[in-house]
Amino acid sequence: MLNEPTVVAINTKNGQVLSVGNEAREMLGRTPGNIAAIRPLKDGVIADYTTTQKMLEYLINKVCGPRRIFRPVLMICVPSGVTNVERRAVILAAKSSGAGEAMVIEEPMAAAIGAGLPIASPGGNMVVDLGGGTTDIAVISLGGIVISASIRVGGNKLDEAIIRHIRNTYNLMIGEPTAEEIKIKIGSAYPLAQELKMEVRGRDMVAGLPRTIQVTSEEVRDALTEPVRQIAEKLCTVLEETPPELASDIIERGITLTGGGALLRGLDRLLYSVTEIPVRVADNALDCVAIGTGRALEEIDNIRKSGAVSEL
Repeated sequence: MLNEPTVVAINTKNGQVLSVGNEAREMLGRTPGNIAAIRPLKDGVIADYTTTQKMLEYLINKVCGPRRIFRPVLMICVPSGVTNVERRAVILAAKSSGAGEAMVIEEPMAAAIGAGLPIASPGGNMVVDLGGGTTDIAVISLGGIVISASIRVGGNKLDEAIIRHIRNTYNLMIGEPTAEEIKIKIGSAYPLAQELKMEVRGRDMVAGLPRTIQVTSEEVRDALTEPVRQIAEKLCTVLEETPPELASDIIERGITLTGGGALLRGLDRLLYSVTEIPVRVADNALDCVAIGTGRALEEIDNIRKSGAVSEL
């Protein structure tokens, strides 16, 4: 029903929310002094409580309308590694934004439901959800998470790695939207059959003037090596701690990648080369978590019995 990035543009003088979502994202790096475009969520958890509350209020009004008879029931995804304090902050923000009832579900569980994995059966299903702020890895069996790990490396860290590489190599400053565009157009985690290149525009840090350079997919891959290595290492750690019977199921069923980060070219091949376990990218990987959350809300009674949701 609604697909918007978690970016909010506010008036810094009076704290008024000017825009949310796509409209606010277009303002990143382009705002005058009295307007700030900010991301109220950092590493998958709330960094700015007040702005998050206003953002949720805006989203609820956009979907349900400003005038409504019933207060909606909200289910929100959180990384598997969040603390109880962070979990409680999400529920309180949702309730104060106009929700009648609010609960949270861990992202890998929602991703597994959205990807259509047989999580209710007595067999191991491994999900790696690469979100914007975090990467969540979990082994799921009988409707519950057996073992999970969360690492604060996601799409935003990949963008930061590209910004750092362009700055250090070319003395060129670029913003987050440009880094994201580079990642989507030519980013890869594994050598490509045909390497790509693109023009990048930014501000020269020495002369202070606008400049255009050409960047190749090989150097972007080199820039992304460190965050991708951290994800691969965490995946191996979870596999080492997985019970033997579930490990044999995972070898048979493979590992499923979800989230926007799963769309990085060659990531499945890289993880296969590290683990020697079949890795596949889920259909509609970008929206798996949102779709799974919706399905969980439709079958809330069964999900509650499995203990996969938390509420106050």
